[in-house]
Amino acid sequence: MTTDATPRLSPQEFIDRGPMSRRQWLIVILGLLTMIAEGLDATIAAFVYPVLEKDWGTGIDAVTATVTLGILAMVAGGIATGPLADRHGRKGTTLAGIALFGLGTAAMALTHDIVTLAALRTLACLGLGAVLPGVMALVADWTPARRRSQMVTLSFTGVTAGTTLGGVLSALLLPAFGWRTLLAVTGLAPLLLIPALLRLVPESVSVLAAHHRTADLHRALTAVAPDEDLTHLTRTAPPRPATPHPSHPSRPSRPSVRALLAKGLATTTLLLWLCCFIGLGVVFVLLSYLPLLSERTGLSTAQAGVIVALFGWGGLAGQLSVSFALKRLDRFRVLTALWALGTLALTAAALWAQQFAALLAAAFALGLCLPAANAALQAIAALAYPPSTRATGMSWAASMGKLGPVLCGVLGGLMVKAGWSLSTVLFTLTAPAVLCVLAAFTLQSRHHPTPRTHPSHPAPARPLPVPEQQ
Repeated sequence: MTTDATPRLSPQEFIDRGPMSRRQWLIVILGLLTMIAEGLDATIAAFVYPVLEKDWGTGIDAVTATVTLGILAMVAGGIATGPLADRHGRKGTTLAGIALFGLGTAAMALTHDIVTLAALRTLACLGLGAVLPGVMALVADWTPARRRSQMVTLSFTGVTAGTTLGGVLSALLLPAFGWRTLLAVTGLAPLLLIPALLRLVPESVSVLAAHHRTADLHRALTAVAPDEDLTHLTRTAPPRPATPHPSHPSRPSRPSVRALLAKGLATTTLLLWLCCFIGLGVVFVLLSYLPLLSERTGLSTAQAGVIVALFGWGGLAGQLSVSFALKRLDRFRVLTALWALGTLALTAAALWAQQFAALLAAAFALGLCLPAANAALQAIAALAYPPSTRATGMSWAASMGKLGPVLCGVLGGLMVKAGWSLSTVLFTLTAPAVLCVLAAFTLQSRHHPTPRTHPSHPAPARPLPVPEQQ
């Protein structure tokens, strides 16, 4: 019999209040490995296209079209699968995405013309778009509230680690075994994660509770917290603060972008989209055009490569550092500080663009700040929305971020074509960086007037939870 001494908790409250168990750490590690596979797959094609130009005589227009189709496919995959993940389950959409991008990339190794390769790349990118929001939502759903920001950010660092690994694999496999082997290894490796994900990662608590899958819910909670007493848990679905269905006002609408732009959430959503769009766009411009612009200043190709490598290693170090900093520091202040420091680093790099040593220091500082800011945005997006719409919110934020490189890449190309110097381009990039500082500060000011709330007693009806009790 239930007494007042044993409060009735929902499954999500039980997860939020508990410590990190061994199974929860395994979920985070598998999320990290999956993000490494995504970063690897998203990067490896860039090393293959130059080889195809020599082997097949593929023109630059065909390569550009293939890259553009891939980015748009990632956007479409994220937007389409986010609501499906919230409605039917994050685990299924994530596994389907891994299978699609893995098999699609591996099949590219069997092609003999650019049209077939472009079609398979588009299918693979559809799968890539589905993976990130699903993985981030699963990690967020299965980690306690006080560790959620840290664990989501830690998992996201896998994207940068995968990008770095892609460069290493390309250097090792391309000269010795060719591009087909590189694509086959890159495509088949993620498929090895599917059995572990099937066995060790349960479906999200919110999905199981919403569908009244009581037996599955009990098995999942027992696996995650085998030593805990589950008799005091409720089996009801968590309340859904959803927008009314337009044709049936008494029935909540299914997860969609309209829920993200509902009253109380619209400003937060738009600010997140802006930061994601600019954040990935600025990083893309730096990685794409920094070597060429550095050589224009008189640096050698080797020196330009060292600058880009330092940016990459700085990004990995920055993201790992921020993932641990978010355990103790407020995520909004961290985001604001990262963008402010990134703006200062861009300014310093522009002022001393002619000096190799100064550029090295600035590149490492930019790597520490800008990719880390993008990782912190994942934690903010994971906590910005209730569990019932979390995957939808994260998929739209990720998709808006992927559009950033499309537009910013075009603008960067126009600046380079116009003959702008490295210093001028870096000064220009400070403008969107300042805009992100203002957006991050606005997010911080919007969600800090209220007192801090203990994670076991979350504030009701808040569109963005207040920072967790540490």
